[in-house]
Amino acid sequence: MAIVELYGHEPLRQRLSASVSAGTLPASLLFQGARGIGKQRLAIWLAQRLICTEPSAPCGACTACRYVLSLTHPDLHWVFPRPRLKDADPDLEQVGDDYAEAIAERAGNGGLYAAPSGSEGIYVATVRSLVQHAAKTPAMGRRKVLIIGDAERMVPQEGSDMAANAFLKLLEEPPADTTIILTSSEPGALLPTIRSRVVTVRVPLVPDAAVRSFVEDPGVKKVLDKESKGTTNERVRAAAGAPGRLLTGGDEAKATLSARKIIDAATSARRATHYSTALGQGSAGARGAFTDTLNALVDLLGERVRDALHRKDDAAAAAASKAVDAVLLAQTQAGGNVNPQAITARLIRDLSATLR
Repeated sequence: MAIVELYGHEPLRQRLSASVSAGTLPASLLFQGARGIGKQRLAIWLAQRLICTEPSAPCGACTACRYVLSLTHPDLHWVFPRPRLKDADPDLEQVGDDYAEAIAERAGNGGLYAAPSGSEGIYVATVRSLVQHAAKTPAMGRRKVLIIGDAERMVPQEGSDMAANAFLKLLEEPPADTTIILTSSEPGALLPTIRSRVVTVRVPLVPDAAVRSFVEDPGVKKVLDKESKGTTNERVRAAAGAPGRLLTGGDEAKATLSARKIIDAATSARRATHYSTALGQGSAGARGAFTDTLNALVDLLGERVRDALHRKDDAAAAAASKAVDAVLLAQTQAGGNVNPQAITARLIRDLSATLR
């Protein structure tokens, strides 16, 4: 079964593909950007582009493409946070079996999965397995690709200096037939020694039109219908440019949708919208959901800051940063005995003066 196709990121895909064609693609890359925008799916697309055997790569029809899209290609090695194995020092076979099972599960779900839990990580045995895979010659084609999802979750362990050093050397000087792609939503949490050895590629939010295509994909719709009864429009708004958020459960999607309504109200000239949005936050008894909304609001505004900086729009970045400060103040107020409706009303006024 092929995984769900990649929606969005066309300009970035064109640049990456052109770099592959020109022979200028860096050997070690870091895809960084907001959580849920499809960085790991983009990495799989790039692996397909590199491994495809046809001139029109990625063709999607050759044997290599079919194997990549079913996550079974022997030259594609994908690791991501996993629960710690019971064995304190698992061997490479145990690590391989664990990832084979996890990847088969993801493939069976069309490549759709929720974010890893806080207890999952990328442990030293997994790092050793990556170094070993890199040392082998490709099994089918001319290249092999290593993908390390949520790379900030690589867990340093006592006594693992040898594995860590081997991994750093691998990043710095990969074999000529190997491409390494790290992805991270929190690049600041990566070790400086790792960041200095990779070329960073910023992955932007997904346009609403591409998010709509994603949520209307039959395989995606089937999964989302199990989670909630929302309409397509509601799901597009809840995703806020990061469709993977819709796969993490109804509560996070609701919080993101509520946060986006606050931004929409703040940028609307209609006072009635301000009042109705504030009243929609519920009473003091809804404080838990309100806290989630404020957290989601910080994430959305933080992405605005990063987008503005990427565009070199200093004024927009400063405005979004000021808006984040207003939300942080609201979070402090929410910790006291203050009605969420009153906090939201003031917050919308503050954001309205900033976000224009």
